[in-house]
Amino acid sequence: MQLTTETVRTAVTAALAEDQAVDDVTTRWSVPADLQVEATVVAKQAGRVAGLPLLQGVFAAVDPTVTVRPAVADGDPVLPGQPLASISGAARSIITGERVALNFVQRMSGIATLTAAFVAAIGPRPVRLLDTRKTAPGLRAMDKYAVACGGGTNHRLDLAAMVLLKENHLAAAGGVLPAVRRVRDGLTLEGRSLAIEVEVTTAEEARQALDCRVEWILLDNMPAEEMALIVQRRNTSGSTSQLEASGTITLDTVADVAATGVDAVSVGALTHSPTALDISLLVVRDHSLN
Repeated sequence: MQLTTETVRTAVTAALAEDQAVDDVTTRWSVPADLQVEATVVAKQAGRVAGLPLLQGVFAAVDPTVTVRPAVADGDPVLPGQPLASISGAARSIITGERVALNFVQRMSGIATLTAAFVAAIGPRPVRLLDTRKTAPGLRAMDKYAVACGGGTNHRLDLAAMVLLKENHLAAAGGVLPAVRRVRDGLTLEGRSLAIEVEVTTAEEARQALDCRVEWILLDNMPAEEMALIVQRRNTSGSTSQLEASGTITLDTVADVAATGVDAVSVGALTHSPTALDISLLVVRDHSLN
């Protein structure tokens, strides 16, 4: 997933408005109006970087005369003490934009770092690591972009991107078979072509979904042994359904899940509970710039 200029602008505008950046009383009253400085954005721990377009977008919105020079690229691994970008311009502008810029980059780098850890845990197996819609409200594009920076694969972007029949849909529709039938009727009626995924929690539901020949089957909170049996059933049935495992999968368990032969593993924790990467912005007063 790539970030568009409009996506960055919208997110940055909302964040700066939330922070009342136009009325930063502390900076306005304490920092000389004509002071020019240099600043460095530095990683304070090892991880994977994401969010540099937001860093640039924040300072462009606060003050277009501020210059941001990235020292790394999104997706790059970094070490403690490594510079991520240098910034030069009006001290007031840099200090005012500091918190919002870091909020974006720290969160997104945390997501990328966690994603990279899961990818490493999966190892060489041909299993994709997928994200979910468990994203911060208003930040979905940034969250999913960060997953891609960490080596993950973006799954369903929104409710219109594909059909995903989850447990409440199945309960309301009366089960797997009637739910899939109603969806296919709806696709025909509206003249649309979308992939169908069915979430299942039992071997019997998985069998029904395989019989329906849907594009994806989500194996939710199943033991690895049961998932392996469903993979075997899929492989011997001639079905082309892709199998996705999900449900409280951790760094400690993801390798075992991937070893069952599923095609993908989805992890909501990538975006619903990432730990921000520790990153600082350090201003140095440079009298030669005054």
